[in-house]
Amino acid sequence: MIDRDLALFINRTAPTHLVTPFSDVARAAYCPRQLYYARREDDRTVPADARARIDLAFRYPALADAPDATLRRLPIRRSPAAYRRNLDRLRERDDYDRLIDPERERAFVSGKDCHGTVHKVLAGGGGRPDSSDPADAPLPTVVSPGEPPENGVWEPQSVRAVAVAKAVAWEREREVPRALVEYPTVGAVREVRLTTRRKAAYRRALRAARAVDGPPSRVDDDRCSACDYREECGVGRRSFRSLLG
Repeated sequence: MIDRDLALFINRTAPTHLVTPFSDVARAAYCPRQLYYARREDDRTVPADARARIDLAFRYPALADAPDATLRRLPIRRSPAAYRRNLDRLRERDDYDRLIDPERERAFVSGKDCHGTVHKVLAGGGGRPDSSDPADAPLPTVVSPGEPPENGVWEPQSVRAVAVAKAVAWEREREVPRALVEYPTVGAVREVRLTTRRKAAYRRALRAARAVDGPPSRVDDDRCSACDYREECGVGRRSFRSLLG
């Protein structure tokens, strides 16, 4: 087995394409052709409107008590009353105190295969960071600026959550069996467990991201109307709402 210190050295000195950004893996899960066009952009930072929605995830206590007028000025996607009800439900979560006071915020994490910013890393629920009990594992979160599906999370966000959990596991040298995806514009939080199916989807997306060196085949389906690159790509469908926000 390769020595861990040597593996870390290889990770940190390897060509960038060998350690793939979390965002690239998520895009590849959505559409490899979209990733191809995104990589050609000079500026790949998160757009300002998406950053404003992500920032809501760091303001839950204040937002829960905010008046209607304040909430209407914010990029939330529910009525003020419905939004406060959702935040009240968040307060009932066992991990709520850790969610609003995470161990780390907007932390750069580099794993064996992927790297990037982890929005939050929550301390383990058992309060024993050196324990091997899964309940004591750190709990990373991915914050999405968009809407959640009716149940669970969208596939690209599931893949990103797995990538983030694996990177945190590599950094901490311990298993991280789950992650969270936060949807702060609606006040919802969903759990992503690293099941066999989800880890397989992550590996497929990672291979797809690393294989992109020219424009992959078009998909031309309901994803295309949500894509910023549909004009360059040449697809013409326009009927489906954005899945990624």
